Amino acid sequence: MTYDFTTVQNRRGQGSSKWQAMDEVAPHHGPEAVPFSVADMEFATAPEIVAALHELCDSTVLGYTVPTSNYLHTVCQWQRQRHSWDVDSSWIVTSPGVVPALGYGIEAATAPGDQVIIQPPVYYPFSEVIEQTGRKIARNPLRLTQAGYQLDLEGFEALCKDPATTAFILCNPHNPVGRVWSREELTSIADICAAHGVTVIADEIHGDLILDGYEHFCFGRLLKKRPALKSIVCTAPSKTFNLAGLQCSNIFIPDQELRERFAAAAKNAGVWNLNCFAYRACEAAYRQGSPWLRELLQVIQRNYDLVKEHMTNSWPKSWVAPLEGTYLAWIDLRFTGATAQELEQAMQAHDLFFDEGAIFGLEGEGFERWNLACPTSLILEALPRLDVALRDLCACDALS
Repeated sequence: MTYDFTTVQNRRGQGSSKWQAMDEVAPHHGPEAVPFSVADMEFATAPEIVAALHELCDSTVLGYTVPTSNYLHTVCQWQRQRHSWDVDSSWIVTSPGVVPALGYGIEAATAPGDQVIIQPPVYYPFSEVIEQTGRKIARNPLRLTQAGYQLDLEGFEALCKDPATTAFILCNPHNPVGRVWSREELTSIADICAAHGVTVIADEIHGDLILDGYEHFCFGRLLKKRPALKSIVCTAPSKTFNLAGLQCSNIFIPDQELRERFAAAAKNAGVWNLNCFAYRACEAAYRQGSPWLRELLQVIQRNYDLVKEHMTNSWPKSWVAPLEGTYLAWIDLRFTGATAQELEQAMQAHDLFFDEGAIFGLEGEGFERWNLACPTSLILEALPRLDVALRDLCACDALS
């Protein structure tokens, strides 16, 4: 490999949110403990991005910054070349993150008291931002079948027919279950939402993290033939290139009126422009980061295959969801009979810090979300500890 995906980075004491959270929850954890939780990576930043940031620092002027024409062109080119979506730079509104953008989008597309659809188990800030903006959650749970997770389109349409439902937050790829929704599935969603006047807020932050054999179909590509359909498509380099600390996202809103309402909601929240480092890092990532990303995806695939094979062979009653996109393994441990609290306690007792499935909704209870974006050596070190934790849980179940 050209890039270094094997060195274990020392993030202790650096202010990393997930490392600090682990230290606070378990201050006496062992030296081998790693937080496989929050979705950022344990890899060094791509050297091309680091070089671009050094160049910016060398300019000695770090003043207020707005998107340049080169920046906007680069962001649009990334969408055209990687996702076959012919976008216009006038559609872009920058945001310090996708989660804040969800809030601005809800305020722009809905009224207080309206219903917003989510599809649990799903990224937990969706529920939080809906409630924080004074809207109501409409739940359309995914269906877990022998083939994996599927959409419940019948239930989805029933919710969309309710006049109180005015928006839907799409997660594609879906966090935490790892599905990359097909063009056919997304077309069904688009047709239903267009027919009932439901605005689609698409969280596509993991849209560049697609494993071999799968294709990310950007929801925005479905708008052209459906003039009645309105959508806010949220993208960012932060997951793809591990730049979350720079707070940069690019939100595509083709409808001018909706875009203006979104921008007004952002300004009401005190958001005007991004910081100068965010623009420079994003531009460098999209211009020069493709080779690094290609190698990253190979590492993610290898790590997933290790976890999948180990769980299948050692714990045949478990189930690891097929990973189509994201770098997050979704593991079904319901065979242990453990509650969410018991699972968490057992894992932490053996220096394993995952995201508990229950935080993604009731449908996630008994599952663990494992962040695979780390050197393979850390995965190999964690698997024996996971075996011990599961044996402890199964022994407790046998005694009860």
